[in-house]
Amino acid sequence: MIFPHKVEYVVRMTQSIAFPIDIPFIKDLGVELISAENGRAVVALDLAPRHLNSWSVAHGGVLMTLLDVAMAVAGRSLDHAAGGGVTVEMKTSFVQPANAGTRLIATGHAFHRTSTMAFCDGEVRDTDDRLLAKSMGTFKYRPA
Repeated sequence: MIFPHKVEYVVRMTQSIAFPIDIPFIKDLGVELISAENGRAVVALDLAPRHLNSWSVAHGGVLMTLLDVAMAVAGRSLDHAAGGGVTVEMKTSFVQPANAGTRLIATGHAFHRTSTMAFCDGEVRDTDDRLLAKSMGTFKYRPA
């Protein structure tokens, strides 16, 4: 896992914080920002029926969106003056399905940051601490 603390600690957290930038899609999906500092970020989502595919598990696009947001926010947390960013590249491995009714926790870590780019990794786990997906991504940030 990316963070030394257990996922249960994050799951018990009930108060999310505001995203630094308004992103209507993320708001509509129901993604919550739990923390973002020092190159690390945690986001969460309560998996609802609208997030499922035809097999009644989380749609891969939902998992990729959580990873994308967690990693982008982690990179931005190293430079709060940075404006919004775009995903330049992202690779995701789906490990196992996310079952309906669970809470998904995505963590992001920026392992290298330049003045305009961040190189990150991330993972998604469920409330049972099962690894669901891992990802790596590169993000470009525009000046504020």
